[in-house]
Amino acid sequence: MLLGAAPGVGKTYTMLEEGARLKAEGRDVVVAVVETHGRAATAALVGGLEVLPRLASQHRGVELTEMDADGVVARRPDIALVDELAHTNAPGSRNEKRWQDVLDLLEAGVDVISTVNVQHIESLSDVVEQITGAPQRETIPDAILRSADQIEVVDLAPQALRDRLAEGNVYPAARIDAALSNYFRLGNLTALRELALLWLADEVESALKAYRAEKGIDSTWEARERVVVALTGGPEGETLIKRGARIAARSAGGDLIAVHVSRQDGLADSHPGALAAQRALVEKLGGSYHQVVGDDVPRSLVAFAKSMNATQLVLGVSRRSRLAALLTGPGIGATVIRESGSIDVHIVSHSRAGGRFTLPRPGGALTLRRRIVGLVLALVLGPLVTLLLTAVRSDDTLTSDVLVYQLLVVIVALVGGIWPALIAAVLSGLTLDFFFVQPIHSVTIDRPLHLLALALYVVNGLLVSYVVDQAARRSRSAARALAESELLATVAGSVLRGQDALAALVSRTREVFGLTSVRVLAEGRVVTEVGQADRDDRVTTLPTGTHGTLELRGPDLAAAEQRLLAVIAAQVDAALERSALRQAADEVEPLAQADQMRTALLAAVGHDLRRPLAAATAAVTGLRSPGVEWTPADRDELLATASESLESLATLVTNLLDVSRVQAGVLAVSLAAVDVDDVILGSLDELGLGPDEVELGLAYALPAALADGVLLQRVVVNLLDNAVRHSPADVRVRVAASHFDGRVELRVADHGPGIVADRRDEVFVPFQRLGDTDNTTGLGLGLALSRGFTEGMGGTLDAEDTPGGGLTMVVSLPVAGVSVAGVSVAGAPVAASPDPAPPEGAAS
Repeated sequence: MLLGAAPGVGKTYTMLEEGARLKAEGRDVVVAVVETHGRAATAALVGGLEVLPRLASQHRGVELTEMDADGVVARRPDIALVDELAHTNAPGSRNEKRWQDVLDLLEAGVDVISTVNVQHIESLSDVVEQITGAPQRETIPDAILRSADQIEVVDLAPQALRDRLAEGNVYPAARIDAALSNYFRLGNLTALRELALLWLADEVESALKAYRAEKGIDSTWEARERVVVALTGGPEGETLIKRGARIAARSAGGDLIAVHVSRQDGLADSHPGALAAQRALVEKLGGSYHQVVGDDVPRSLVAFAKSMNATQLVLGVSRRSRLAALLTGPGIGATVIRESGSIDVHIVSHSRAGGRFTLPRPGGALTLRRRIVGLVLALVLGPLVTLLLTAVRSDDTLTSDVLVYQLLVVIVALVGGIWPALIAAVLSGLTLDFFFVQPIHSVTIDRPLHLLALALYVVNGLLVSYVVDQAARRSRSAARALAESELLATVAGSVLRGQDALAALVSRTREVFGLTSVRVLAEGRVVTEVGQADRDDRVTTLPTGTHGTLELRGPDLAAAEQRLLAVIAAQVDAALERSALRQAADEVEPLAQADQMRTALLAAVGHDLRRPLAAATAAVTGLRSPGVEWTPADRDELLATASESLESLATLVTNLLDVSRVQAGVLAVSLAAVDVDDVILGSLDELGLGPDEVELGLAYALPAALADGVLLQRVVVNLLDNAVRHSPADVRVRVAASHFDGRVELRVADHGPGIVADRRDEVFVPFQRLGDTDNTTGLGLGLALSRGFTEGMGGTLDAEDTPGGGLTMVVSLPVAGVSVAGVSVAGAPVAASPDPAPPEGAAS
């Protein structure tokens, strides 16, 4: 089966090439039915194959030919080539659809190679209609297409297909413009191409799943990026979903899959409302939501990920505290990492995690909690060590006893710092003296050497605890310095990023200082605010400089934090200043544009208005000269010169006033249902153009456009005048009108030199005559006014390439909802616009 995104991609040609290749290999291949569309290359391929005769029938006086399925079965070839699988057979045929004939061939043992477009797949027909605006009359069931042994996409880039169409390789010349402006728009073709490729990718995925299931393969095959996001229903779910969506978006065609594991007993700690909101977010981002049941959450999660052939697994970092993790063992994340195998696991931090980024508090080297733990360690381990050592006490164990107590002091120093270690050293010294130094059970020492050893022991414990305390202090200082540098880097980067710098800056400030809320005030108004304020919060106000105030709500800040906060305040002030400058620039920009327009107007008045005014003045002055006798012919010539100059002057002044109204946004527009055909004919009459200069292509039953008839005619006159002026003398300008997707389109195409794509917008700038050195042709306001008038009517005016060379101006206006019959112009060729949907017999 050969699948194409649109007519013209080359399905028929590819099918015939495959048939020729199979015939060269010795297979019996026949052409059951094929449409060459009059192309020599396709006909040449058909000529090398056996073509079976078709069945002929009469329908309403027209002879129709269809594939002779019975004749193919009687011929019994190895392979039959059947074009256009979705085709509807002529009335009276045995089967209504051609695909039903193909089923008969397959049942008779004849293999079939066929073609179909994505627009004909039944499950996608409504999607294609939304994309193209054209309903699909002929469809084929998905199951028929999926039953093919092999499906191959015949792919062609959208622009390449448009080029083929423009060159006349798909449709006849009379239908090219309408096709390019309707069904074969670049956006339509791109969407159809994606649709075809995704449909085939899904079919390949289904085949891959079936193969893996059949072969019992459970390892991950990274054929496509699949990101599984584990949801618990907690507040971190939104963060995880968005992170997973970003990971999936990095790879074209990546899948986002969210899963929630609930226990079999139904006792879940998740919030149903939160899960529902997270499910809605997943579906909004184009993902799918799943729920599985399992008592062992991490293993159920990994099993699900492997069943989905996932390549990435996204988890939130545990919300448990470190103490809870120490008491209850490794969490879900650690187990998932151990069991995941080849699946990459992402542990994502979030604001509800057990720990988040905050600045370490200045102060003591070790926290109060560590000191308490160290003290408890000294008080608990000391008696236990004493009990153990007294059980094995002898005269030869004193040295080992001292070393054991020394180890105890070192352990306490490492955990609790200098003060718990000092207490442990003193207590262990007294314990050694009381239980192990003669005389036993007394605090006296009978040998001075033992006193020295005991003193050195205590000093040694103090020194070790001091070193540990200093190391902890420096480690804490380094951690704070690192946190401050990260904060400052974030602050600086936020300011450089521009518009969102202030919000990012305030959000980061609230996070690192552990504040309830932070907001920035400027000129008595709140510029930005993060967090929810509490009545009981302490409010700290800090001036940022000359542009605003930083208001902080939360706990008091230490002196070191106040210093860092001053730096942040300076950055906030810089961001406010940047915002103020941007606002001022936005306010000045219209003034600059108005000044530029004023300068251009003055230049136009000084140059282009002077010529007709001077000519009219000279003619009138000559006529009024008393010393000159004018003949009637001379008088008429002077009057004609004055009249022509004054009319030109009036036109220029009208255009200047109109462009001023357009620029000021005060253009008077009277919208009504307008017959575009009448506007085109009126424009031709105004310019005095006939069939020798202009070719018409007006659609029958063209609906009325919602427009201002007077303004629309001025637009058409300007476009026609430009097109005729730039087209070669022996080539006619083409004017076509069609409708598509609720819009009426009017296209004025010339075959002149054209304009490169990156300079097309310049022709719509007032006082611009791009590439036109003839200063007698006007002020260069025609296209600027035309776009302004069109946009004032709710339409658009754009420039495109003309197939074969030149420039096409496209006016698009909304349909007014009133159907108006097409008008045939005597003496001018009139072509009906084809249906926007390509017929089944379109070239492929």
